[in-house]
Amino acid sequence: MRSLIPISLAAGLLASSALAFDPASMNDAEKEAFGAAVRAYLLEHPEVLSEVVEALEAKRAAAQVEGDKAIVAANAAEIFADPASFVGGNPEGGLTVVEFLDYRCGYCRKAHAEVAELVRSDGDIRYVVKEFPILGEESLLASRFAIAALQVVGPEAYEKVNAGFYESFRGDVTEETLAAFAVSLGLDPAPILAGMNAPEVTAIIEANHLLAQRMDISGTPTFIIGDQVLRGFAPLDAMRQIVEDARS
Repeated sequence: MRSLIPISLAAGLLASSALAFDPASMNDAEKEAFGAAVRAYLLEHPEVLSEVVEALEAKRAAAQVEGDKAIVAANAAEIFADPASFVGGNPEGGLTVVEFLDYRCGYCRKAHAEVAELVRSDGDIRYVVKEFPILGEESLLASRFAIAALQVVGPEAYEKVNAGFYESFRGDVTEETLAAFAVSLGLDPAPILAGMNAPEVTAIIEANHLLAQRMDISGTPTFIIGDQVLRGFAPLDAMRQIVEDARS
C-alpha cells in the first residue's frame, strides 16, 4: 500500500521550505530528480491535470465576463440606442436583448425560433437587431434588403423579412429571388430593391462591423443580454437563465 504524507504535515513542510526552495540553485542531478518526481506524481494522479485545466478555463471565463462588461459599457449607446436598428418585442421592456445576425448562418436560423419564443413569452424584453453579414455576398444582399425594408417601408415590413429569411426563403439570394420573396410576404419589392444600395444602408452595415470589431465579435449569432455577451447559439432554457441573471 502506498504511504501518504498527512496533509497537515505536507502543508507544514511546504510552508517552512517555501523560501528556501529555489529551483535555479539545483544542480543538474537535482533538477533531473525533481523533474522525474513531478512526472511520476502526475502519472499517478492524472486528475490533477484536469483540475488545472478546469481552473484555468474558469479563470479565463471570469476574465472574459469582466472584459465583456467593460466593452458593453463603453459602447452602450451604439449597442442599445442606435436609431437605425430594428427594435421589436416590447419597446419599453426593462431588459434589452441585442442580436448580431447573418441570414445565411445556420445557427442564426436555429436560434430564430428560440429567440422569438423568448421575447414573446417573457413580455418585458426589448429586442434589437444588428445586421452583421459576414458569410459572403449573398449575406450582404440579404442584409441590404432587410435594412432597406426597414427604412423604406417600416418596422412591420422588416419583421416579415427578418422572420421570412429563416422560415420560408430558400435558394440563392439574388435580386430576382428577393423580389419574389417580397411578393410572397405581401410587400411591393420595387421600393425595397431600389433602396438596397443607398449610402445609408451601407453606413449601417459598416457601423455594425466596426462595433463588432470593437467588441471582439467575429461570429453569428452573438447576443448582448444586459451587460453579458453570449457568443453563439444557446437553447431557450439557457437564454432564459441568462435573462434572469441579467435582471438580478
